[in-house]
Amino acid sequence: MGFWEIMSTYGLLISIIMMIISLIISANCKHSFNKYSKVMASNGLTGAEAAQRILSAYGVHDVTIQHISGNLTDNYNPKDKTLNLSDSVIASNSIAAIGVAAHECGHAIQHNVGFVPNKIRAALVPGANIGSRFGPYLAIIGIMMMGYLDSDAADNSIGSTIFFVGIVLFALAVLFYLVTLPVELDASRRAMKILERDGLLAGSELSGARAVLSAAAMTYVAAAASAIVTLLRLISYGKRRS
Repeated sequence: MGFWEIMSTYGLLISIIMMIISLIISANCKHSFNKYSKVMASNGLTGAEAAQRILSAYGVHDVTIQHISGNLTDNYNPKDKTLNLSDSVIASNSIAAIGVAAHECGHAIQHNVGFVPNKIRAALVPGANIGSRFGPYLAIIGIMMMGYLDSDAADNSIGSTIFFVGIVLFALAVLFYLVTLPVELDASRRAMKILERDGLLAGSELSGARAVLSAAAMTYVAAAASAIVTLLRLISYGKRRS
């Protein structure tokens, strides 16, 4: 049995397994964050204060730190140069809060120094948004047209075209997920180096921050793997219909 036959036959099962793994990884991320949200850092800094100190120390003076509602919604927005910290980070002086704040500062620093994978990801955003929203649906419509209307050569050709467009669009979304991995891993690497070198956290505190950021990084790995499996499933179904 060839690769595409395996994906066509067992693709759904593989997707279900990936979904379960993703749920476990997500739960572990929340568990790690909640665990170290209860452990206060000895430096007494809040997430916002730690972020401001890091940005100033590394020459990033045009980024505004502001609050965003929710939990684990923290992000850096390169469009308006805002570092958005959530309810459980901005005013907390926990190890988790400082680790997450440092990670988002890592993204701001990436933007400031022109980190190449970050530029590539930014360029992919428009196509990835369209691809993730419409790509799978177009591919499925194409597959249905190829499967149920194959007696009509014109309809089959249209179906193949729609399928191809859907696959290309969704491939952009998959590429975005893949490029996101080095961006996120680098931001965490920068964060840990800064926290240690600048003495913001020490000893077991660093281990706690590393556990939080590592758990968060795994969610991006799971998302990329799930997207790849979905793309391969769609291609295998299309090859079976063609």
